[in-house]
Order: sequence, then C-alpha cells, then structure tokens
Amino acid sequence: MLYEFKSRRTGTVTMTQSVAERLLEIMGKTPGPTGIITVEQIPAAIEALERAVRHEPPPPPESDDPHERAEDPNKYVSLGQRTWPLIEMMKEAHAKGVDVTWGV
Repeated sequence: MLYEFKSRRTGTVTMTQSVAERLLEIMGKTPGPTGIITVEQIPAAIEALERAVRHEPPPPPESDDPHERAEDPNKYVSLGQRTWPLIEMMKEAHAKGVDVTWGV
C-alpha cells in the first residue's frame, strides 16, 4: 500500500506504507488511511523528523562474509533521505498557510 501526502498548494509525496507509518509515528500522528497535519502542527512535525534524523544510528557495517553482504552497497536508504521530500513539502505548505493531508 502507498501513502500519498499532499496539500492544496504544493506537490505530492508518495511513500510506501512502512516508511510513511514510521514517519507519521515520529511526528506523533496515528497512521491510518487518511489524516491531516495542520498548518499549526507543521513546525513541530518538521522538528520531530529532523530530531529523528539527527539521532539515527549509522548504517550497519558491511560484512566480510560474502553471504551476508548486500547485493548493492548503495541499497541502504537513510532516514534523512526518506524524510527530506516530506520535510520540504511541509516547509512549503507552512509558508503558504495550508495543511498537509495524507491518504492511501
């Protein structure tokens, strides 16, 4: 399932369910089929995501065992990479005075 974040004055950000639900929980929102981050809630939501990114543990080290190595060493996607599009969208929505909603 995919989550789609959007607002009336910005673009759309689409995420897989597991990523979107993790980010919603970080922002203090209950994951579900629909929801809203109001203009007033956006600054706290951005701060929560940025704080989580700052405290993200480093990626797991590559193993010397060929059976445990990732097929692609660039496969790891950090929390910062996952949150960046949503944070940018929320900053723009806040500047334009509009809410951000999500739906599946």
